[in-house]
Amino acid sequence: MKYLFKAFDDPTRREIIELLKKGDLAAGEIAEHFNISKPSISYHLDLLKRADLVLSIKKGQYVVYSLNTSVVDEVINWLIQLKTKK
Repeated sequence: MKYLFKAFDDPTRREIIELLKKGDLAAGEIAEHFNISKPSISYHLDLLKRADLVLSIKKGQYVVYSLNTSVVDEVINWLIQLKTKK
């Protein structure tokens, strides 16, 4: 969880998550949605991977990214538990 909140803290990373909600995308396809350099997109994707929010699979010459919904579910459950008084 070390990188989790840092991952959510940036609007670019939140937008990448929103894109991946719609389906898997190659790194180049993700980069097309932004006006920043490809190395910057790689940095954001790497941080999302370290937070376990995004999974990557090498398919030929491309790296395809997908949303790791199990981590999102864990975070939601944790937040609900924080709110629930016992």
